[in-house]
Amino acid sequence: MSKVLVSDPIDQAGIDILSQVATVDVKTNLKPAELIEIIGEYDALMIRSGTRVTKEIIEAGTQLKIIGRAGVGVDNVDVPAATRKGIVVVNSPEGNTIAAAEHALAMMLSMSRHIPDANASVKRGEWDRKSFVGAEVYKKTLGIVGLGKIGSHVAAVAKAMGMKLLAFDPFISTERAEQIGCQLVDLDLLIQQADYITLHIPKTPETTHLINTERLAKMKPTARIINCARGGIIDEEALAVALKEGKIGGAALDVYETEPLGESSLRSLGKEAVLTPHLGASTTEAQVNVAIDVAEQIRDVLLGLPARSAVNIPGLSPDVIEELKPYMQLAETLGNLVGQLAGGRVELLNIRLQGELATNRSQPLVVASLKGLLYQALRERVNYVNASIEAKERGIRVIETRDAAVKDYAGSLHLEATGSLGTHAVTGALLGGGEIRLTNLDDFPINVPPSPHMLFTLHRDMPGIIGKLGSLLGSFNVNIASMQVGRKIVRGDAVMVLSLDDPLPDGILSEITKVPGIRDAYTVTL
Repeated sequence: MSKVLVSDPIDQAGIDILSQVATVDVKTNLKPAELIEIIGEYDALMIRSGTRVTKEIIEAGTQLKIIGRAGVGVDNVDVPAATRKGIVVVNSPEGNTIAAAEHALAMMLSMSRHIPDANASVKRGEWDRKSFVGAEVYKKTLGIVGLGKIGSHVAAVAKAMGMKLLAFDPFISTERAEQIGCQLVDLDLLIQQADYITLHIPKTPETTHLINTERLAKMKPTARIINCARGGIIDEEALAVALKEGKIGGAALDVYETEPLGESSLRSLGKEAVLTPHLGASTTEAQVNVAIDVAEQIRDVLLGLPARSAVNIPGLSPDVIEELKPYMQLAETLGNLVGQLAGGRVELLNIRLQGELATNRSQPLVVASLKGLLYQALRERVNYVNASIEAKERGIRVIETRDAAVKDYAGSLHLEATGSLGTHAVTGALLGGGEIRLTNLDDFPINVPPSPHMLFTLHRDMPGIIGKLGSLLGSFNVNIASMQVGRKIVRGDAVMVLSLDDPLPDGILSEITKVPGIRDAYTVTL
């Protein structure tokens, strides 16, 4: 009979499910050395946030088939090490969806009716009704930034409460937003028109301080904002100033740039601010849900069935993983790249396997391409299991073709993404040692290794244009690591690919497109 080790406290419901198929040992507060000493006896390990599953622990887990994290984040698991060993890593990405959505709604209502301060006032023996005159949400406009599972549930409840719904999500189709009951608009229009704004997006370089001094100034003076997503999406100092000066009506925060919340001007605010200590997922039901969700997946894997929320490659042997890993990295890189070039909402992804690659199994490469494509929208929430589902929910159509006649490289992959802003295509191949090369961009031949920060331009092939662009970048203290031009004919259209040492400063992209001869410019971060 299989054996499962539970090394962090989980709800009994999860243990009951595991007990159906395995002997379950609950041993919490183990030191790393203690865990290494015993992990070789077990087929599965179930954890929460307390246990850190390092490479050394994984190497010692000679019988491990699956590691289950009862929660969303897997930062405490060395996922690459587990993947190399053929161990499935699963989490519970939806277990706290309802809890998080309900907390956002509770924060909105608490802020609107000054419930925390009114409660404190009564407990002090006061009866001050005039100081706590609130606002109704009925017929008000709620702006939802991010229409994922949590944002969609907020929308459903808010609609039932009689609210008008606006939404901003560049990765959701207009049709999908309308099904949810939202009018899809751009972010600035949402900010200007909404009476309430609720954030349901991941924290990324692009969303850090998304709500800043400039955007706070565009809000209605009576508008209120809620953040139960991730700390850092709102510039907290700018928010505190806006609240103190009465530029907006209120704010309710459950997450902060630094947690626990230390010295902060937010603490000095009055009834215009409601603050809670990251309680979004802290419900009895959510803890039960994540325990059941992950326990069921561990049970299924031990029975030889697939896991539904694996964060790595499920069900593949170490030999197959080792064989496909370079090609999957190629596919994921190209998907990430073409998604950023296409920008906005992608409607169609054409995937063409070329040369020797046309004879390989395609599904892992398709999934890896979609994972890369969706990474900018979903970050750590997209994985090899849910990429196809997430793409389908966003209305992305996938067409797969094979062309064994292409002989430029032993095997290459071509991705073409069509979206609301147009069509872009990129081709890549693997060189010796698994090195990735970008070989074609929008039908222009190139030969460039991908780098963390890249600049692509479409321009007229004419004397002086390279020098002008180099001088412009130099004036902004941007250092060019490498540069290559791809063209079809002399003095026709061409593309330029620059690898940069650092990200481009804000505002420089618009200056680049002002250079005579440059028709368009795109930045990509990999």
